[in-house]
Amino acid sequence: MTGRPYDAARPFEAFARAPGGGRLERGRVGMFLGAWKARAYIRILGGNREPSWVFFDTVLPLLAIMAYLYVYRYFGAPDEFVAFVVLGGAMVAFWLSVLWGIANHMYWEKQTGNLELYFISPVPPEALMFGMATGSLVNSGTRAAAAVAAGVLVFGAAFDPRGVPAAAGVLLLTLASLYLLGMMFASIFLVYGREGEHLAQSLQEPVFFAAGFYYPVRTLPTGVQVVASVLPLTVGLDAMRQLLIEGLEGLMPLEWEVALLFGMLAFFAVGARGSMRFMERLAKREGRLTLRWQ
Repeated sequence: MTGRPYDAARPFEAFARAPGGGRLERGRVGMFLGAWKARAYIRILGGNREPSWVFFDTVLPLLAIMAYLYVYRYFGAPDEFVAFVVLGGAMVAFWLSVLWGIANHMYWEKQTGNLELYFISPVPPEALMFGMATGSLVNSGTRAAAAVAAGVLVFGAAFDPRGVPAAAGVLLLTLASLYLLGMMFASIFLVYGREGEHLAQSLQEPVFFAAGFYYPVRTLPTGVQVVASVLPLTVGLDAMRQLLIEGLEGLMPLEWEVALLFGMLAFFAVGARGSMRFMERLAKREGRLTLRWQ
């Protein structure tokens, strides 16, 4: 909120003031939205991303998708598997974003000394987490869009255009549930620090296996299918494949998967808020908002 031109000699004069010249109170909603916007700005337009990162995050991950595509072509798999693999490879970006851009980011903030500043400010932690999620979503969306574009233009992936609107809705529902799950993980990493980073590393490859990024989940043992179904990524990806790949048989009926995603959204929303508040109190009581000897 800028009320007058910026003056380097008097930087605070550029901010809008209340009618009496005092502090401009924004209210709870205004404070939440302001913190969300500021935290998202750093990740989207803050200029803290190296240009080379865009290449590494966008082009190099395509090599994994290409490897699976050539394997399927060697074995003579139907053309539908091209679209199947492309969709799975695109969703990998969002899972890595949740693990490293949301969950483990609390530990990085502790390392840089910013975490205690967050929690002594009147801003709710959820606003900061939503800002992080928004910035991560934009950056991961770039990588996912590049994967889909390369699959369509280079490898000839074909999607059913009739299912695009419904698939877009399922994608939004999946990402909302997935990032709320990341906020629950963040509360754990807030307390356990480096041990949480090891947990993020241990969750990376098993989810690649269980979520069925590059092959149907129905081919896995029944027990693995049940465990994988608790992840929004598994259910949402399977639902999108049913909508976009004609004739594909999914893990469960489409209506069941959509209903399950709504249930996950409600559960993780409550869980994210409750776990964040609990871990915040625990971290303050045990002095874990800063690194020891820092």
